[in-house]
Amino acid sequence: MKALARLLPPVFLLLVTAVTWAEPVTVQHMRVWRAPDHTRIVFDLSGPLEHRLFTLQDPHRIVVDMDNARLEEPLKDVDTGGPLLGAVRVGQPEEGPLRIVLDLKAETRPRSFVLTPAGPYGHRLVIDLHDVKSAEEEKSGPEEITRAPPPVQIRPAARERIVAIDAGHGGEDPGALGRRYRTREKDVTLAIARELARLVAREPGMRPVLIRDGDYYVGLKQRFEKARRLRADVFVSIHADAVPSRRAYGSSVYVLSEKGASNAMARLLADKENASDLIGGVSLNDKDDMLAQVLLDLSHNKTMQDSQGLAEDVLAELRGVGSVHMHRVAQAGFAVLKSPDIPSVLVETAFISNPSEEKKLRTPAFQQQLAGGIFRGIKRHLARSPVPSPIPVQATISGEPSREHVVRRGDTLASIARQYNIHVDALRFINDLWDADLPVGLRLRIPSRQEDG
Repeated sequence: MKALARLLPPVFLLLVTAVTWAEPVTVQHMRVWRAPDHTRIVFDLSGPLEHRLFTLQDPHRIVVDMDNARLEEPLKDVDTGGPLLGAVRVGQPEEGPLRIVLDLKAETRPRSFVLTPAGPYGHRLVIDLHDVKSAEEEKSGPEEITRAPPPVQIRPAARERIVAIDAGHGGEDPGALGRRYRTREKDVTLAIARELARLVAREPGMRPVLIRDGDYYVGLKQRFEKARRLRADVFVSIHADAVPSRRAYGSSVYVLSEKGASNAMARLLADKENASDLIGGVSLNDKDDMLAQVLLDLSHNKTMQDSQGLAEDVLAELRGVGSVHMHRVAQAGFAVLKSPDIPSVLVETAFISNPSEEKKLRTPAFQQQLAGGIFRGIKRHLARSPVPSPIPVQATISGEPSREHVVRRGDTLASIARQYNIHVDALRFINDLWDADLPVGLRLRIPSRQEDG
């Protein structure tokens, strides 16, 4: 005991000294990414840190205090050409936290979080700025939606087939990198997605929706949620991945598997794609279990069958474009494919890790050929699918109250949802229905488009 007592003071002194002289965290870089609905600011850090964020008005600005931190070098000029960020100012007192002030052009709703190392990045502090005014306008809707239409406009409107096109990766997440030319997957996928959107837009009765149309990141869950909000008929996620072998080549098409990947390659690619949220800068601290509940929807089985059919059509057309890596549709647990009610496929257009395929992926001609093959596959699939019922104009542009549906013999949740052009899970949620049984005579509340969206 006496020996231990003699050791305690030096040990305590050593611990105090270590804390006192702890090396400060260095702020190495600052990057700004502009997305349609927010602006993302990313600080690269040498290690983890504590930070505080608060807002000020007149004028609008955000103050970020970083404890035990210092700038490695003066911040380079940042992009302030967007609608939110006006200027960046830095204060570094001799004692106290590093203070960074973001001067704003408009009132914003900020959200910040720290990310641990992932992919090519180390520790990062991420600040998302959401435009308060735009969010309120989106929530209330345009004037035309709240104003009741004249009676002469109450007539069925033609229903377009909506194709959701998802360009993989983006922003903080470059995706796979080519070995020879350092081609970024996010650039290739966006080019192919835009070409596919152009082909869809030219086809009568079809309309494209680009999940991202610029160099910014969209979380995996947000990608299929956006497609669902827009009531897409099909969802196609475009990629050009890499594997350790330089000899892997050709296109592949995947559908969701909730039981396990169909082969080792599928497991490898799914693991890499599902990690994109960590690399792209998405906080994983606020996710709930709603996705798991949605996946329990009985309509999901039908969606899986339709996804398989869509994938087979796309793969058949890609055979005419070039080599295919897998001659059958593969299955893997891609998070981006987990929409419960939209046929969804993921297309690996080619292997960017193969030098010859990387070279082809950089050319507009090959990008157009790939987009053409995917488009023809989508068209084949939609030609076999029943055309959705026309949507009454009044139901889509008026603020009508919720309606009721009395269950008749033969009704199912899926058939009722199709009749009113709403999602099955919305029908379940608003009526607190989680059983398959629908007794005849049961009165169901039918949400309006505003409630459903």
